[in-house]
Amino acid sequence: MTGAATFPALLERFFTDRLLRQRQASPNTVASYRDTFRLLVQFARQRLTKAPCELSMADLDTPFLGAFLDDLEYARGNAARSRNVRLAAIHSFFRYVALHEPQYLGLAQRVLAMPSKRFTRSPLAYLTAEESEALVAAPDTGTWGGRRDRTLLLLAIQTGLRAAEIIGLRCEDVMLDYGAHVHCRGKGRKERCTPLRKDAVAALRTWLQERHGEPTAPLFPNARGGALSHDGLEYLLAKHLATARNRCPSLQKKRVTPHTLRHTAAMTLLQHGVDHTVIALWLGHESVQTTYIYLHADLALKEEALARTTPSNVRLPRYRPDDELLTFLKSL
Repeated sequence: MTGAATFPALLERFFTDRLLRQRQASPNTVASYRDTFRLLVQFARQRLTKAPCELSMADLDTPFLGAFLDDLEYARGNAARSRNVRLAAIHSFFRYVALHEPQYLGLAQRVLAMPSKRFTRSPLAYLTAEESEALVAAPDTGTWGGRRDRTLLLLAIQTGLRAAEIIGLRCEDVMLDYGAHVHCRGKGRKERCTPLRKDAVAALRTWLQERHGEPTAPLFPNARGGALSHDGLEYLLAKHLATARNRCPSLQKKRVTPHTLRHTAAMTLLQHGVDHTVIALWLGHESVQTTYIYLHADLALKEEALARTTPSNVRLPRYRPDDELLTFLKSL
C-alpha cells in the first residue's frame, strides 16, 4: 500500500492531469491558477519558513488559507473579487484532492466550506460619445506607436472585445472585404465574428498596409514585434487617457480600464435600441442574464420609464365626454 501523495506531487498532477489533460483549460485559466499557487507558496515560505517542496497537505488547513486570503486583500491590496478568484482556484484543487486522495477528505471538506467574500457592486463605468472621441483622438498619429494605438482604441470601443481578445488578434483575423468583420476566439473557447463600421475599416486597412505582417503575426505588436501584453495594453491606455483628460474634463474623475471600453461598446448598442439578446451575442456572453447589467446602468432608460408614471399626489382628471357637436364632427 502506497503512502499519501505529497502536496507538490498533488499540485503537479492537478495541473498536468486535471487542468491540461482532462479539462483542456485555456492558457488564461492555467495562468490564473498558476499565479494563485505561486502566491500561496510564497506566503507559506514567509509564514511557515518552509520551502515550497517541503509543504505538506496538513499545512494548508483553513486557518492558514484564511490568513493567505486576508494577506492578499489587506497587504497586497487586492479587491474582494480578486480574493474570490484565488479562492476558486484553491477550491478547484481541493475538489481534485478529495476525489483522488480520500485520506485528505476531511481537510478538503473544510477548505471547500470556506465561502467567497461578498462585495459591493460599484456603478458600471463606460464612456460617453464625447469621451470616446477624445480618447481615440489622443494618440499622436505622427508616430508608428500612435497610429497603432489609435487603431487599437477605435477597434476596442466599437467591437467590445475583451483585453485578451484584442491582444490575441492576428493579421488574418481581420476581414475588410464585403461584410467587414474581425474574428476572435473568446472566453470559453467561443469563436465569434464582430462587424466593423466604415471608420474602423478605413483605420484597419491603413494600419495593415503599414503593419505588413504575416497572416499569423500579431495585429497590434509591441515595439519588439511580439504580441502586446496585458500590462502593455494598460500602459498605452493610461498614457492616452492622460492626454484625453486635458481635452475632455469629464474623464478626470473616471477610472478607465480596458474593460471599460468593452462596457462602452455595449452601452452604445443599448442606447441605439439594440436588443439585449443581440448585445449578449455581440459580446460573447455565456448567458443573456449577464447583459442585464447594462440595462441597470442606462440612466436614460430609467428616466424614460419614470416619465411614464404619475406622481401619487397628483389627482388624475375625470373623464368627460366631448361636446355633442364635436362628437358629430369627429364622426364625419
